Amino acid sequence: MSNNRFKGLLQERADVQAKSAAIFTKLDEESRDPSPEEKATIEAGQVRLRAIGDSLKVYEDQFAVERELPAIGSYRGDGSPDFGQKTEMFPTPFASLGDQLQSIYKAAVNHEIDPRLYKTAAQGAGEAVDSDGGFLIQTSFTTVIERRMYELGQLLNRVRKISISGNSLELRAIDETSRVTGSRWGAVQGYWVDEGVAPTGSRPRFTKVALKLNKVAALGYATDELLDDAPAMSGIFTEAFAEELLWLVENAIFRGTGAGQPLGFLAHAATVSVAKETGQAATTIVFENLVKMWARMWARSRGNAAWLINQDIEPQLMGMSLSVGTGGVPVYMPANGLSGSPFSTLMGRPVIPIEYASSLGTVGDITLADLSQYLLIDKASGVQQATSMHVAFTTDEMAFRATYRIDGQPIWRSVLTPANGTNTLSPIVTLATRA
Repeated sequence: MSNNRFKGLLQERADVQAKSAAIFTKLDEESRDPSPEEKATIEAGQVRLRAIGDSLKVYEDQFAVERELPAIGSYRGDGSPDFGQKTEMFPTPFASLGDQLQSIYKAAVNHEIDPRLYKTAAQGAGEAVDSDGGFLIQTSFTTVIERRMYELGQLLNRVRKISISGNSLELRAIDETSRVTGSRWGAVQGYWVDEGVAPTGSRPRFTKVALKLNKVAALGYATDELLDDAPAMSGIFTEAFAEELLWLVENAIFRGTGAGQPLGFLAHAATVSVAKETGQAATTIVFENLVKMWARMWARSRGNAAWLINQDIEPQLMGMSLSVGTGGVPVYMPANGLSGSPFSTLMGRPVIPIEYASSLGTVGDITLADLSQYLLIDKASGVQQATSMHVAFTTDEMAFRATYRIDGQPIWRSVLTPANGTNTLSPIVTLATRA
């Protein structure tokens, strides 16, 4: 059975959806209700979309039947069906991302439509999208990209992550800013009481944490020559998109503004900043800095904490020593000594060089952080990818886009005042600028 009409219906559906979407976008931008003409267009589109959906269902049902039948003319000499040959209307899914990218390119440039590009979502593949002739990337490939982000990440795999189906999340957090009696858990207070005497009532106090998904995206281009090599394309686009989205998300976790992106912990109200030592030279880190940072880390977070550093500070850590009498002992050494593995620790906690750390001498060049106290949400559908030939048509290139919806912020609202002591505590501790 020919699938030309089927493809035409898919394209018409995309056109109708795009027309309605353009109206809604304009209404949002102008903050108004639809005009009578716009309302009529939207309603007519809805009617047409329902009709197209009914027609597509007929084709899809027929395709499903044909999958189980031999192709026309595929019979043995005795007249019995040859079930060794089946119609290719619904072949197996794409074997790799590169395999699918090649099919998309051929469809856009040579009009050679691979039926797998039009498989329904229930079959696990993509469907045509938008009036530019784009195609969604098969779901299994996009989840590979998201998984690689979390496997490669140095911060993503340490935060507290919640996947949601909606666009936002509101939850209640304990509003505790002090451990002084009467302030624990916000306002809970217990009493020593005599027999038969009731304690004074109290209850926890909560604060609202509201997160709304923001979109981060990466756009890539591939030439005709590059698309000739499917295995290379699988590696290139998976690696490139994963690496770029990873960098943007983790950088936002570290120093994000909270405006259209996650709120980072670097300058958050719950982050403690340790002052430099009196007379300390610029662009230096001394032993006393580390001791005081450790002392300001909330004790319950020490077991999960890690030192996040800029690689520029490693020479200073290597040469740091603690004076003992007329000699001294090293403060920092790579695990197993200089000749062994370079995995290192300070105060028994791992030291992790990261790209997002600030330059030596500025806030964020070294941070002691328990990232289990950072809440991150993302869309349950994960990374989404699409492609189009029209973005870079004049240079004979295909454009491939990956988007990821995410938001996050520290769970703590402010630093914590201890029950006994003068210095505030936090699960995030930084060192002030040494200029």
